[in-house]
Amino acid sequence: MSQLLYFLAIIFLLLAAWFAWRYFDLRRNLNQVTQSLRDPKTPLPHSKEIDELVSVIESRRATFTAELTALKTENERLSTVLEQLTDGVLIADADGRVQFANPAAGKLFGTHNPTQQSVAQVVRSHQLIEAWRRCQQTRQLQIEAVEIPTRKQYLQIIVIPDKHEGGSLILAQDLTQVRKLETVRRDFISNVSHELRTPLASLKALTETLQGGALADPDAGPRFLDRIHTEVDALTQMTQELLDLSRIESGQVELNFESISPRKLIHSAADRMKAQVERANLKLEVKCEDGLPNIRADKGRLEQVLVNLIHNAVKFTKPGGRISLGAEPISGGVRCAVRDTGVGIPAESLSRIFERFYRVDSSRTGSGTGLGLSISKHIVEAHGGRIWVESEEGRGSVFYFEIPIN
Repeated sequence: MSQLLYFLAIIFLLLAAWFAWRYFDLRRNLNQVTQSLRDPKTPLPHSKEIDELVSVIESRRATFTAELTALKTENERLSTVLEQLTDGVLIADADGRVQFANPAAGKLFGTHNPTQQSVAQVVRSHQLIEAWRRCQQTRQLQIEAVEIPTRKQYLQIIVIPDKHEGGSLILAQDLTQVRKLETVRRDFISNVSHELRTPLASLKALTETLQGGALADPDAGPRFLDRIHTEVDALTQMTQELLDLSRIESGQVELNFESISPRKLIHSAADRMKAQVERANLKLEVKCEDGLPNIRADKGRLEQVLVNLIHNAVKFTKPGGRISLGAEPISGGVRCAVRDTGVGIPAESLSRIFERFYRVDSSRTGSGTGLGLSISKHIVEAHGGRIWVESEEGRGSVFYFEIPIN
């Protein structure tokens, strides 16, 4: 009996040891699984008891890794898009603290690092701030456009509520150029109407006068016909200049490049305008350095630029005034200048003086089509050069243009 009990005790101890070993082995494997879940670099153990668990974990880990990779790819794409957008994007939380801002937003609002600043600190416009507040209160999309004189900007913001986090997405668009183009379009239509109305009204009046019997008058008839001829010539000139401008802008005009002397070019333009300058009781001077390098250009087109600038100077210089032409070498090219002692140009008009049909108000009654400076600008730019004006009202103007040697 004692031997049996001794044998059973040994078996019990062996079973206990086996179960203990199995328990600690399973515990060790589970700890390794736990460590692997915390650190993906830790390898998963291989054991019959937990093979199914390991298989499920590996499957889930592969799925998670694929989803994480896809999410990172999408985030990188979204980040690239936001960085390249010309529109500003701000994401603010419920308290109005900016959590994200793309580079365009910082540029539009003139802020180096908008993140963690308040919306009010970033946009710095009470109208735009009020639009954001309305969105926060009503939880509805808000659109607001405002002109910011200090930065010479015209901005539009679209505030979109974030229904999940309580914050908002602010999309800022710079409409400055769009508004400028709209202003140019309105002025173009207004000026075309103005330029056409005067000669058309004159032609109508002259025609009606001739129909009323003046045609039979030996003195008045020819005089009225001459005036009709003059008005038709003015309309023809305007139409031709509009066509020239359109062709130059669209690149349809072929320039005949050749090596030309700036000195000869300036003297040729001065000779063409000499009679007109003398009729206006003005003095025309040519100051051109010797030894200027030749430039490759279309002689006829550049001479047209100089003639336009001289003609412009004649119109706005009082009798007894002076007009001077000059040219000087610069790095890689030649700079030409047309100076006058005329009435000058107001500061607010300097940036628009080369627009088609644009005229300073005081010059409305002057002759011409208002297209000469615009045509000159496009001709110079077609040569790879640039043109600009420096002027002070009441103290004359200086029109410069530069043409590269090659």
